[in-house]
Amino acid sequence: MRLCDAELKAVNGRIRRFLQRRIEFPVFRWLGLNGQGFDILEVGCGSGYGAVLLSRLKPKSYLGIDLMPEMIDLALKRKDVTRADFRLLDATDMRQIPDASKDVVVIFDILHHIPRWREVLSECGRVLRPGGSLFLEEPSAFAIRLWDFIFKWGHPKDALFTWRELEGRLTDTGFTVKHRCRLWPLRSYCAVKAPQR
Repeated sequence: MRLCDAELKAVNGRIRRFLQRRIEFPVFRWLGLNGQGFDILEVGCGSGYGAVLLSRLKPKSYLGIDLMPEMIDLALKRKDVTRADFRLLDATDMRQIPDASKDVVVIFDILHHIPRWREVLSECGRVLRPGGSLFLEEPSAFAIRLWDFIFKWGHPKDALFTWRELEGRLTDTGFTVKHRCRLWPLRSYCAVKAPQR
């Protein structure tokens, strides 16, 4: 889903960057995010600010994907991140990314924009190596409805889900939820792909 102009401005603003830097990224670190020497994929990379934060982990490689060309254009213009690859790609179909080629997948609350969010989780499972980790955070469906009522952002109703539904899909996709952290209105997860037997 494309973001409306008002939400696009909000996600590229100072408040969003502050929250990502001071709350969301530290929570992922607390949940076990470690990227040193790892191949990282960020789903919904936006303007590339997540790449700036994730580059602090000294990954082996970083790939950020987004559906919106204007976001990829902004990411490609960043001067504060090096050795990052940004691509225009639909997260529900990441066939350009080989199977079992990533150690870590990071999602900074974008699933609630995607009606086919279940397919995104399936694709994350496909591209992760056995034993690889998925770090994601999402707001509650109630919070999204409240924001839509106040700000008129217009999230698609079929993209909203409960945390129980999200956890159920993670399990169905072959993940084990190792850690979770709830800071209302967000819940953050570390889920691990089953290792090969």
